[in-house]
Amino acid sequence: MSIEQGMKYQISNDFKSRFNSAESLTVIRQVGNTIQFNLENGKGYGSMPVDHLNYLLKKSKLTINRANRVFINQGDEEQIG
Repeated sequence: MSIEQGMKYQISNDFKSRFNSAESLTVIRQVGNTIQFNLENGKGYGSMPVDHLNYLLKKSKLTINRANRVFINQGDEEQIG
């Protein structure tokens, strides 16, 4: 599966506690084998290995929200750094 910048993922109800009770996360960028993401409503940010993201998708802890892609510009990326 291709991981793209701006892709939004819904977090399952039983897994939200591990992501500061956020409803979703948005991929900011992929650097090598690691993705960086923002949580919705300014609840935080983080990173994880691509393999772990794929595992969470396989276990239905995250689901792709295809209807909701977010445009990320250069200024947004630098705020996470």
